[in-house]
Amino acid sequence: MTVNDRTNPPDQTPTTAGEATTNDAMPNEATAKPFEIGLYSFVELTPNQATGELLAPEQRIRDFLEEVELADQVGLDVFGVGEHHRPDYVSSAPAVILAAAAARTKRIRLTSAVTVLSSDDPVRVFQQFSSLDLVSGGRAEIMAGRGSFIESFPLFGYDLQDYDELFDEKLRLLLKLRDEEVVSWQGGHRPAIDKLGVYPRPAQERLPVWVAVGGTPQSTVRAATLGLPMALAIIGGNPAQFAPYADLYRRAARQAGHDPANLGLSLNMHGYVAENSRQAGEDYYPAYSLMMNRIGRERGWPPLSREQFEASRSLHGANLVGTPDEIIERALHHYDIFGHDRFLLQISVGTLPHAQVLRAIELFGTEVAPVLRREIENRQRVRPESR
Repeated sequence: MTVNDRTNPPDQTPTTAGEATTNDAMPNEATAKPFEIGLYSFVELTPNQATGELLAPEQRIRDFLEEVELADQVGLDVFGVGEHHRPDYVSSAPAVILAAAAARTKRIRLTSAVTVLSSDDPVRVFQQFSSLDLVSGGRAEIMAGRGSFIESFPLFGYDLQDYDELFDEKLRLLLKLRDEEVVSWQGGHRPAIDKLGVYPRPAQERLPVWVAVGGTPQSTVRAATLGLPMALAIIGGNPAQFAPYADLYRRAARQAGHDPANLGLSLNMHGYVAENSRQAGEDYYPAYSLMMNRIGRERGWPPLSREQFEASRSLHGANLVGTPDEIIERALHHYDIFGHDRFLLQISVGTLPHAQVLRAIELFGTEVAPVLRREIENRQRVRPESR
């Protein structure tokens, strides 16, 4: 796939994982931003592995809204909803679900995670999230991505051959809509706009737009070149293997004239918190393996074994499943590698009992988040000489 960035691209070769921790990886005290901690969900709808029960979609939405409300109450910073067009998710319209969440929350920021921009109309996306911004009192964000699932492309009449070109063109239009009230624009995949206003305007002066990346250099460079914050999804392997993309992002941003310290980098990962480490694994594995194996069958992945799952929740794995202390240890390990600004956790990869999800959110917000914020603030005070 070709990136259609209209500037000269920088070197698009990530450094090796051993070279990934550069001076850019750790902000100094003068440039440090408050570290943000939150959750995201696809509002999954799969059978409960213990009972076989499949919730009615309306009950799943009600449960989800309780989850967001609790996340707000325990002091988490962000909650995201991913867009999907499949029977095992009920989140095809994230802005609508987030607007319902806005009415039940006071402080938490509300974002898509992600908006599949390639198969959507940027004008409607902007209008929907501007409306969400007004409903929420200035708490809306857009996390735009190309989408790892492809159901929306035939559904809305798009050709997968245009996968990357669609995203590039529509992202640029979305940014123009954000920055200009009256817009003139012409592209190859949407009718032209000739001096038309797009309303409503958001409560925030500039509606935040993040770019979600799954580990491709081209997407990383595009986000950096456009000066947009980047959300890096890490759902498998050793997270350190993804550190070169953080380096590439900062190098490309600098070459495009953007100060990396003024941008944002998020890690989006899977995880679950419980009082007991063994119980955390017992709670999480059945639902997690059901969903990952279902997706794996579609994509040709081998089945996930319990041994592989247990390895994935080690210090060097991508699943943050364990006690609050274990999650803190792993999250700080990731911070030392990436020097990121935001950390989002997806708890309900597959359907878990609602009470367990609520307890995990409570532990994440009351026992994990405060320690992470304090420890990361301490790390930000002194920039290690080795970096």
